[in-house]
Amino acid sequence: MKKFRGNYYHTLDQKGRFTLPSEFKEVLLESAAASVMITRMDGCLFAYPLEEWEEIENRILSLPTTSETIRRFRRIFVGGAFECPFDKQGRILVPPPLREYAGLDRDIVLVSAVSHFEIWSKSRWENEFLSWEEELKQPQARADIAPIGL
Repeated sequence: MKKFRGNYYHTLDQKGRFTLPSEFKEVLLESAAASVMITRMDGCLFAYPLEEWEEIENRILSLPTTSETIRRFRRIFVGGAFECPFDKQGRILVPPPLREYAGLDRDIVLVSAVSHFEIWSKSRWENEFLSWEEELKQPQARADIAPIGL
């Protein structure tokens, strides 16, 4: 299966739509998906192919409901998700509650995360990137990523 790779700068139109990069569209079409599930987390949006989303739902359902953290996570992450189809032009409409949560107005960045992609406001993405650059200077951050050989 193809994976999401790279990041792409785009703009939302007046209706709150963006055009999928052809590389992302290829990944979705390979899975025969005509839509993505979009949810919120970490100040941005996570967009999953339907197959991947169903696997996540199954993993979430296997978690104990006795945990308040898990119940709250399920409520926000799953309960706040929207199925968002893409049209023949490859555009996806981001629902208003998700645009509001992620602070999306016009300039956005689509960031690959291999199995899914994230949708960031350009300004939040730039802040995230700068913050990560600073964090990488810390020994613990280097230790955390050392097992992957970088």
